[in-house]
Amino acid sequence: MHPGFAIGLVFLGCSSNVVFLELLVRDFPGCGNIVTFGQFLFIALEGLIFQARFLMKPRAIPLRNYFIMVSMFFIVSVVNNYALNFNIPMPLHMIFRSGSLIANMILGIVILKKRYTVAKYISIALVSLGIFICTFMSAKQVSSHTSVSDDGSLYALIQWLIGIAMLTFALFMSARMGIFQEMLYKQYGKHSKEALFYNHFLPLPAFLLFVSDIYNHGILFSQSKSIELVPLGVTIPIMWFYLMMNVLTQYVCIRGVFILTTECTSLTVTLVVTLRKFTSLIFSIIYFKNPFTFWHWIGTSVVFVGTLTYAEVWKNFKPLLHRRRKEQ
Repeated sequence: MHPGFAIGLVFLGCSSNVVFLELLVRDFPGCGNIVTFGQFLFIALEGLIFQARFLMKPRAIPLRNYFIMVSMFFIVSVVNNYALNFNIPMPLHMIFRSGSLIANMILGIVILKKRYTVAKYISIALVSLGIFICTFMSAKQVSSHTSVSDDGSLYALIQWLIGIAMLTFALFMSARMGIFQEMLYKQYGKHSKEALFYNHFLPLPAFLLFVSDIYNHGILFSQSKSIELVPLGVTIPIMWFYLMMNVLTQYVCIRGVFILTTECTSLTVTLVVTLRKFTSLIFSIIYFKNPFTFWHWIGTSVVFVGTLTYAEVWKNFKPLLHRRRKEQ
């Protein structure tokens, strides 16, 4: 399959997914559980039919390892989505999750005893600085309305701090899961489709813990205004439509990334995903009119420059420029 097709899926699926997620959380900030459940259920059903063949296909990786991986994956997904309940704006949510490079490097040094080049450390410093700038400016926006006598505003600030703590925890848990996957793939080989299925299938019983919240949001979604799907000739509540589109675009996004990893180098995958995040961020700010100051732009730029530096994009551009000069 042509890499251009996979890149198109990543940009279309992942960027659209962010749009529909924001449409959902703007009306129902606490809908993270039903969104996560919808995504897990759809991807698990698709994998059950086409990948696991109703669990008849032998596994390449032992089930006990999947239970460990799934536990981490489930926690990361729930915590990331649930953090939106704690006064975390969507742009900050996206920027903060871009700091996965930092967490991966720290845990790589601690657990795998890895050593990195000076350029890698510089890139991590840039990403850390960018995230700090954006987080600090968001904190100022929240605290600017806070006073000791204003219990509501003080509560909003405390909520924001809890949300930041949740995102930090999810960041490092995600990095730990990545290292665990890397060790599994080295031992058993790469089986991304199988891992994708079990990562979404095994956690489904855990959603029983959130069944009341999921049910309540299902009722709220059903009470939202209705829209007519002209091609199908049916009318459904708009929030169910947003959820359906979020689930479908999440599947397209994940599939696009998987295809890209089989067709391109890791450098290309990193670059495409980074540019996709930047595109989603810009669209979110412009379309949804999210508050974004000059310093937020500076912080965002530093984050993405640091990410591209980590991927050694600049070093790969030098031979290309040198070759073009020779041709001229």
